[in-house]
Amino acid sequence: MMKFAIFHTSVLSLTVSGAMAQTGILDLTRLDNYANQSKPAYILRDNTPQGPNPPANAITNLGATLGRVLFYDKRLSRNGTISCSSCHQQSVAFSDNNTASPGVAGSTGRHSMRLINSRFSAERRFFWDERAISLEDQTTRPIQDHVEMGFSGTEGDPTFSDLVTRLSAIEEYRVLFAAVYGDATITEPRVQRALAQFVRSIQSFDSKYDVGRAQVANNNDPFPNFTQAENNGKTIFANPPNQGGAGCAGCHRPPEFDIDPNSLNNGVIGKIGGGTDLTNTRSPSLRDFLNPQGQLNGPMMHDGSLTTLAAMINHYVAPPTNASIDPRLNRPPLNLNQTRRDELIAFLRTLTGSAVYTDPKWSSPFNASGQLTLIVLPATAARLQPNAGATTAVFSATGVPGLSYSVESSTNLVQWNPVTTVTASSAGALVHAVTLGTTTTFFRFTYTPPAS
Repeated sequence: MMKFAIFHTSVLSLTVSGAMAQTGILDLTRLDNYANQSKPAYILRDNTPQGPNPPANAITNLGATLGRVLFYDKRLSRNGTISCSSCHQQSVAFSDNNTASPGVAGSTGRHSMRLINSRFSAERRFFWDERAISLEDQTTRPIQDHVEMGFSGTEGDPTFSDLVTRLSAIEEYRVLFAAVYGDATITEPRVQRALAQFVRSIQSFDSKYDVGRAQVANNNDPFPNFTQAENNGKTIFANPPNQGGAGCAGCHRPPEFDIDPNSLNNGVIGKIGGGTDLTNTRSPSLRDFLNPQGQLNGPMMHDGSLTTLAAMINHYVAPPTNASIDPRLNRPPLNLNQTRRDELIAFLRTLTGSAVYTDPKWSSPFNASGQLTLIVLPATAARLQPNAGATTAVFSATGVPGLSYSVESSTNLVQWNPVTTVTASSAGALVHAVTLGTTTTFFRFTYTPPAS
């Protein structure tokens, strides 16, 4: 009996997820799970656009994979030295230990905000000063910043159109955009959508807080896995000052711990390097502002001015007032003795997860030399047909017009052997027919980027 199989996602149960990490091999037939990650039932806020304005942009495994490549690629900067990941590093909750992050022409004017759980917020605007109307809008602004990545179109910089021209000349990007969008055209909106999908996929819900929250009816119940100090700290965090608490939850709302969209300035008005800045009204989620070892994931606040938990609590005990301060902070000093401050810190430590720091699906897809070495394409169609007494399988995929791809076969999904080379048609169609034998055989299209 003649047997045939296209190598595609239905075979994935036989393979190991995340195998593409750090190898330079981008296997689009066994994608990591970005689109259907589990999240707790009590997590309800989600800022993903639902359309039509801005257009809907639900996470897809292919789209987030393209976003991952873009996020880690230094070729998106003017001189090839800076990527999104340069300022937002997985090891520190996608932030930076530096107060200001280095760019192509100096250092950033604000501390790099943590990206974990960016999706799970009612706030739809981004940057500390909320100047971006959506995450999609935010993703390409650092690329178009003269200091950060240098495609500003000002001060002698190239424009974003020049970056599009650069990416369009890179064959692996044409291959990836064709796989994601159906054709190889590269545009700023397509770059934005892919980057936003990847960033929204970065989530952390395996903290001690989540273990406890899953066992109770609501946020305010004592958590059975917490110590007495942690439960006391949770109460201090939740209750307003007139009820003996610190009022933290008024702005940083559990269980997402996202920022209230109506929050105003928090009393931190300094600029990195000196000066005053009253425009900062946003905050990242409080989740994972500490790492699993209990250390800060970089300094706190937009200017990186608070570098210890004690300093942060001291600030909120008696915040300095200004004309733009949030009314909730324009109040008498909090009544928090050292024991209550320690209990609040004990609670804040429960918001840290672990997997997000090491999961390969959020790591660089490039090899040690910063290159992709192989892209495996998913076949989109297949059929069996009689042909002079034999059985012929015809399978197809979406390619880039004029580019050559390899057809490979395998009987065990481990060892792959070259069969032939196929050039995509003027419409981008990859089509190939193979004559089958009596052994179950798998086939795939692959593309090998040229060495750079």
